Amino acid sequence: MSGTTQVRAKGLILVVEDDPALLLMMRYNLEQRGYRVESAPDAETALQFLETARPDAAVLDWMLPGLSGLDLCRRIRSNPALRDLPVLLLTARSGEQDAIRGLDTGADDYLVKPCSVDTLDARLRALLRRHQSSYDVLSFADITLDPETHRVERAGRLLSLGPTEYRLLDLLIRNPRKVFSREDLLRRIWGQNIHVEIRTIDVHIRRLRKAINGPNEPDLVRTVRAAGYALDDGPVTDGL
Repeated sequence: MSGTTQVRAKGLILVVEDDPALLLMMRYNLEQRGYRVESAPDAETALQFLETARPDAAVLDWMLPGLSGLDLCRRIRSNPALRDLPVLLLTARSGEQDAIRGLDTGADDYLVKPCSVDTLDARLRALLRRHQSSYDVLSFADITLDPETHRVERAGRLLSLGPTEYRLLDLLIRNPRKVFSREDLLRRIWGQNIHVEIRTIDVHIRRLRKAINGPNEPDLVRTVRAAGYALDDGPVTDGL
């Protein structure tokens, strides 16, 4: 083996920072510490990324153009699919009330810049340790879902799921045999303030079934008449 040190990946970090030089430095230093890094120059770009991907943690600069880091943190916490995402708020504001405001908004930690890479790394490692249980591989019957890599398999076969179908399966597999109404699913997958037709759920359930059920495999998504849907290895009472 060569003299290069092989660094084990610690997780995917989304860094939202509008200063290109600072962003470049943070990306380089975090990657040197073994993290994978995605970046966004503003809150809107970050939200677009979060629609299709789930990082292990997010580092948000408070003073972003347009939507602030504080507002972005609020948006993350109001999204059922992201509300447990570890968030570290990075800011030049050093006042105690600023720290309280940031934490009250939903940030898990608050760091005043400039800060050392060692400090940022230590805070991120602490955040990831506290949230590690969220990344344990989940399984039900012969389906496995890895929240860290977004890899989904059934009986060893790799499945291809769209972002909405993945979030549906993630919710159902964390709550096996629990029946969710269409209203519950709309609220948890799309959030409170998004207008989506209720029958949209049926469309995505059909897509989920098509993605996870192979020939001669039992349908694990159970329809409960006039109630909703559940992940269950019992018989399907109503199919769509």
